[in-house]
Amino acid sequence: MAKKKVMSVLLSAGLVLSATGVYAQGPGGAPNSNAASAFDNKIIKKISADNMYNTIAYLSKVPRQAGTEGEVRGVQYIKGQFEKYGYETEVQPFPIYTVIRNNVSGLLEIGGQDLKPYVFSGSYSGEVTAEVVNVGKAIAGTVPDNVKGKIALIERGDNTFVEKVQNVFDKGAVGVIMYNNTGTSNEFGQASYGQNIPAVSITRSQGLSLVEQVKNGQVTAHINVTGSGLEEKTSYNVIAKMKPNKNKDTGQVVMIGAHHDSVPNGPGANDDASGVSAVLELARVMANMPIDTELRFVTFGSEELGLLGSYHYAGTLSNEEADRIVAHFQMDMIGSKDAGGDHEANGLIMYTIDGKKNLVTDLASAAGTRTALGEVVPYGQLGRSDHQPFHELGIPAALFIHSPLEPWYHKPTDTIEHIDKQKLQETAEIIGASVYQIARPDTPALEHSRVAPQPVDYDFENRPPGA
Repeated sequence: MAKKKVMSVLLSAGLVLSATGVYAQGPGGAPNSNAASAFDNKIIKKISADNMYNTIAYLSKVPRQAGTEGEVRGVQYIKGQFEKYGYETEVQPFPIYTVIRNNVSGLLEIGGQDLKPYVFSGSYSGEVTAEVVNVGKAIAGTVPDNVKGKIALIERGDNTFVEKVQNVFDKGAVGVIMYNNTGTSNEFGQASYGQNIPAVSITRSQGLSLVEQVKNGQVTAHINVTGSGLEEKTSYNVIAKMKPNKNKDTGQVVMIGAHHDSVPNGPGANDDASGVSAVLELARVMANMPIDTELRFVTFGSEELGLLGSYHYAGTLSNEEADRIVAHFQMDMIGSKDAGGDHEANGLIMYTIDGKKNLVTDLASAAGTRTALGEVVPYGQLGRSDHQPFHELGIPAALFIHSPLEPWYHKPTDTIEHIDKQKLQETAEIIGASVYQIARPDTPALEHSRVAPQPVDYDFENRPPGA
């Protein structure tokens, strides 16, 4: 750790990026320290941690659970701020489905005995009596045609619950019994919208016993599920664009994102009003800066439900549009006093999906040495946030977060008093300097396959989630 910090100081003192993205030194070998800092200062000198703090204070007054009025309140605020700064702004709605468990009950009766099953999360409420057909793990292409009109007996494992249900549903199954692939629990299983058949789960021993019964002859089961289902609601992405002057336009896009939703009953000050605050502050700072690359700021809904907003947005991009996006910077939980421990870089870390360096991590690690942080930003491998859909499209992307996480993570105590303005400032400066390195008019257009020259050496750190 100490070695890395010393290296950071030496590199930041002796090596800087020129306008073309390569190393530059002044006459006689003296560092041309003005080359990079002059461009950085156009951005970082305007960044206000107080502005970000005030945004967090407003957003965290009301939980922003996806599909609720709290999310709508946050979306309206974010949209208004983007519009105030002069951005072309769009609110993109998309459907989400929330689980209903209203005095849920499930019956699975075979041979006059109730196996007391667990009802799948989101299972359709319904009653059916039919023959049981063993379909193994219900992997696509392996489900037999004779499951039509029957109840599918499925083993857990190898593919998702939703995929299993869909595969037998597509073949005409009228119900699902799934047994565990390990242990003694029966509490598992999830169905999706449109899978309108009752689905229940049982223990491994119950399932193996049922497999043997089916082998030895016809078995009829009766399933009755009540109080369960899915309710359709609406969540939103907020998209803001600033296009360059037509006379000098690379045709490329750089994206900066955060998610605006919170967990149920959670103020979400750090998770992720902090990220949204930096998105809005950088949008403010860059609103009137000269650029030759489109700036695109996005706050995503329904991240807490499984990255639904970012996947929806990514799914709307044509191949041509995705090819124009040269980098995606994602900020999630960047302001907690209680996150980061004693790790280097004040606990800030960049995560990529594949654990490999890319344009985003190269530029941000270099920026760390030149900005308030004053040292190289380490990186590691992790998904679980909205950088993932962009990586899957082949876009260089990274998540910026403090690790290990704070004790208040996903709790009602994730409130404004735990926010550290210095951490907000450091992260916003790093992202701002990196983005402007791409977007300013004197930087050549980038290619997806090109890795930016590495101005500093930074080691891979394979940290587990929350480490």
